[in-house]
Amino acid sequence: MKSAMFNTFAFHMSEFQIYYDLGLHHILDKNGYDHIIFVIALCALYQADDWKSVLTLVTSFTLGHSITLALATFSIVEVDPDLIEFLIPITIFITAVFNLFTRSENTHVSIRNYFFAGFFGLIHGLGFSNYLKTLLGKDESIITQLFAFNIGLEVGQLIIVASLLVVGFVLVSMAGVSRRDWKMVISAAVAGISLVLIIESNYL
Repeated sequence: MKSAMFNTFAFHMSEFQIYYDLGLHHILDKNGYDHIIFVIALCALYQADDWKSVLTLVTSFTLGHSITLALATFSIVEVDPDLIEFLIPITIFITAVFNLFTRSENTHVSIRNYFFAGFFGLIHGLGFSNYLKTLLGKDESIITQLFAFNIGLEVGQLIIVASLLVVGFVLVSMAGVSRRDWKMVISAAVAGISLVLIIESNYL
């Protein structure tokens, strides 16, 4: 009996690890960098000492994409994958352009910031679900896989945020780059990349 319970536990842990790794690698995959540059755009206005503001924004994004990731994975919501792949770079472009017209010293998180992060998170969650559903196939027991995949996404997201804050700290606080220049360069680069993704979208 104990052996059977242990084997079941070991199986679920192994399955959890597999889908955790898949979620982590999916968001950190350089070939699917759209989610990476969105997180970068979302946090481009902030430095390491603004970590509370960053945390609130990332939490809003997390809540948004967790909702639609679950709904779409359970087939409660279904949206054309080509439309989602078109909308994701649009969310990135809007966020980056918004940064360009935001004062560099304004690190206050407004209701509008929450809305951007949360609403755009809903769209990104649908994108995550398309990938996860292809992995699951016809598997009917998906709660563990969904949870593990989402945890992997969040850890990857935190790695991106931490890396950006460290680079920003080195350049702004130690190398003397102005916050405005840091924000403008990062946001302009992200806006340019997302515009290319929009133009190349299959939906157009």
